[in-house]
Amino acid sequence: MDFALYLKAAILGVVEGLTEFLPISSTGHLIIAGQLLGYHGDKAKVFDIVIQSGAMLAVVWEYRTRFAGLLTRLGRDPAMRRFAVNLVVAFVPAAVLGLAFGGAIKQHLFHASPVAAAFIAGGLIILWVERSPRRATVESVDDMTWQDALKVGLAQSFALIPGTSRSGATIIGGMLFGLSRRVATEFSFFLAVPTLIAAGAYDFYKHRALFDAGDIGPFSVGFIVSFVAAFLCVRWLLRYIATHDFTAFAWYRIVFGVIVLATGYTGVVSWSN
Repeated sequence: MDFALYLKAAILGVVEGLTEFLPISSTGHLIIAGQLLGYHGDKAKVFDIVIQSGAMLAVVWEYRTRFAGLLTRLGRDPAMRRFAVNLVVAFVPAAVLGLAFGGAIKQHLFHASPVAAAFIAGGLIILWVERSPRRATVESVDDMTWQDALKVGLAQSFALIPGTSRSGATIIGGMLFGLSRRVATEFSFFLAVPTLIAAGAYDFYKHRALFDAGDIGPFSVGFIVSFVAAFLCVRWLLRYIATHDFTAFAWYRIVFGVIVLATGYTGVVSWSN
């Protein structure tokens, strides 16, 4: 057994689980962490699919009652039908743009410097939103209209740029469009499920030839660690936003981005790959 490989899988699982649902970009962190650990390339892309699936499953488990209701009451419950429609509407913009431009984005922007720049830009946007006066008009996910969902979906499209953060784009975008902090956060969780399933299925199909039986061990470790970390993170975040805003995450993004750019510029770390 390659202990170093299992350790890398566990570390990356923690990184994915802790960052997928916070407004700090899991993709950006995985790109940086993967380079620092020397774990990148096609095999790493396959591994990312696995650990993202673990994080997604954590949300399904946390909100299992709602998702079970969606499956069992969709045909007879107007609230569940509206919830399902909102998820579909919010999912479509990023899906369409991802299919159209995903290849070019991965080729040109999946590198440390663009990720760091997106970290800093996203942090500044969060600071601006948190300091701008606004009034929430939607206090429950069940009160969202399809127009609200479409606006959140358009905001999610910006997360195609690595380092932007899918959760950050949907949460901050939702708040800009009148959703309360908790509603924007919860809908971001729900929207992650179809988004990650679709992205994972697409990437799995593209890279299916790279799956190998020898990867079952480290991939399983990454999946389980990501699930546990994401589950704990989701519960913590819901408690955190009850009494805090997202300013701390904004400053984290800015400092993190500056460190990456500074270490690359001074040659302390080579981010050329």
